[in-house]
Amino acid sequence: MRVSPMRMLFALVLLVGCALPILAQRPGTGLTLLPDRSKAPDFELEDIDGNAHRLSDYRGKVLIINFWATWCPPCREEMPSMERAWETLKEEGILMLAVNVGEDEDTIFRFTANYPVEFPLLLDRDSNVVGEWPVRGLPTTFVVDREGRLVYRAIGGRSWDDAELLAPIRALTR
Repeated sequence: MRVSPMRMLFALVLLVGCALPILAQRPGTGLTLLPDRSKAPDFELEDIDGNAHRLSDYRGKVLIINFWATWCPPCREEMPSMERAWETLKEEGILMLAVNVGEDEDTIFRFTANYPVEFPLLLDRDSNVVGEWPVRGLPTTFVVDREGRLVYRAIGGRSWDDAELLAPIRALTR
């Protein structure tokens, strides 16, 4: 399989971006408030089962949207805590989506053998969606409010099942 030079460059930028947040922040340090609360860029992506997910279909719900890749160490490290958080949050009406950047179903399927998750894993195969969001390396996670606006961002891995980290997200449901 031949990979285009632009895709290789994008992968390199993401790889470097994946390492820098680890050096700058330790996991679980919280969320960064995005004061402009711009509208989250809409997308339509398939999950690993081929089901389509449009961001606009989730309007009215608080969402946690994580951009990740299987080759990214902090992405792999935070995935179990995201699953634990999902088990609690889904009962509270907070949804979680994980957007895989640039990989295929088979790669993600193999990944989930070691890191099982129940929340939707979406495929940004050509990395078009990640380019429309203010992602600063992987993992980058956003919290979207009920009106579809970007409220918080977390660059780098987190312990997503930490009650202190989840408190401002839960507050958006009130």
